[in-house]
Amino acid sequence: MEVKTVGVYGAGLMGRGIAQVALEGGYDVVLYNHRTPTLEKGVAGIQKGFDKKIAKGKITEEKKAEMLGRLKATTDLNDLANVDIVFEAMVEDMELKKDAFAKLAPIVKPEAIFVSNTSSLSITELATASLRPDKFLGMHFFSPVPAMKLVEIINAYDTSADTIETGKAIAKGFGKEFVTVTDVPMFIANRVMCPMMNEAAILAGENVCSYEDIDKACELGYNLPMGPLKLADAIGIDIMISVMESLYQETADSKYRPAHLYKVLYRAGRLGRKSGKGFYDYTK
Repeated sequence: MEVKTVGVYGAGLMGRGIAQVALEGGYDVVLYNHRTPTLEKGVAGIQKGFDKKIAKGKITEEKKAEMLGRLKATTDLNDLANVDIVFEAMVEDMELKKDAFAKLAPIVKPEAIFVSNTSSLSITELATASLRPDKFLGMHFFSPVPAMKLVEIINAYDTSADTIETGKAIAKGFGKEFVTVTDVPMFIANRVMCPMMNEAAILAGENVCSYEDIDKACELGYNLPMGPLKLADAIGIDIMISVMESLYQETADSKYRPAHLYKVLYRAGRLGRKSGKGFYDYTK
């Protein structure tokens, strides 16, 4: 299927990032959010992203103006009616996402493809809510979208081969590298990364060494830009608990139980960078 117009449902950090790379790829973009302040912030974020590229000499003011000319920001869901593909970019909540697709289904043209940007939820379950399971994909972008090269493409149980090929073409059009995976819990990257971070938190709770040495060992031993405890602080301790509990419930495998230290930190109000303290103190 040829895609000319991209719809994005949600103008938060991920949504505006997807909209930006779509514009950079030459697509027309309809960016939807039901709240005007969020929509305006999303558009401002796209403009800021372009300004950074201008400052680095990667694009011109004229190119910025041309790309913004292909962007339609709206609070009217009906403006998504004629897009060729819709990317849902909401918070990680199954019921909210299913509700979004249920609302989109009767509005968006039948031949259009639906995509969820979920990082962990079942693509097959979301596809069922869309009423077009053969035209449904998961495309997990990583944050920040304009900077991160990887996209995980996930097929639902009934996803058609043509839909998968369209997803691959879109990823290339957005300037991304992609991997493909069937609908398994947390897909590839998070399925590997989160248990590593959880194990680091288990070691931290056993007081085998300092938090700093756990991070140092992983940074130097695996050539990582950030150790697992620092990364957990950046993501949020509450998010890590939620992710691990979801994986544990989905697989019933005890190796995915959240580290007890995560829960201790959460109860102490130490949620990571966003609260000022987590494994580390960011208030100093």
